Amino acid sequence: MFWSMRRLSAAAFVCLLSAATLAAAQATSARIVIQDSPLAGFKYYGGKEFWDQLKVGDALRLVREPANPHDANAIRVEWKERMLGYVPRRENAHLARQMDRGAAIEARITELQSRRNGRHSISYEIFVQLK
Repeated sequence: MFWSMRRLSAAAFVCLLSAATLAAAQATSARIVIQDSPLAGFKYYGGKEFWDQLKVGDALRLVREPANPHDANAIRVEWKERMLGYVPRRENAHLARQMDRGAAIEARITELQSRRNGRHSISYEIFVQLK
């Protein structure tokens, strides 16, 4: 292999290297994290029933609720079709606007905490997958 590489012109070598780099980049997935925060309202939606099934890295589904009587920018967070809570009100306006425009936004669990007082909390990140 070394001998054949020595016979390549510099331009041909650069082309081969560029093609290999491009192939590696295409195989690797990247994302831009838009938001990373604790979930709001988890204690109100029966999450204790399936707490032991939740795992860091699990995908979450974001569902817009524009008719929500408490917040027109409400975004419900679900795990396997079970409601976990909401994106916090103070952080949902820009995200709601992007979702209303059809942006392909994804979410996943980043942290699970069990507190001494018996309460549980979930942190999550919202991101856009780069292609």
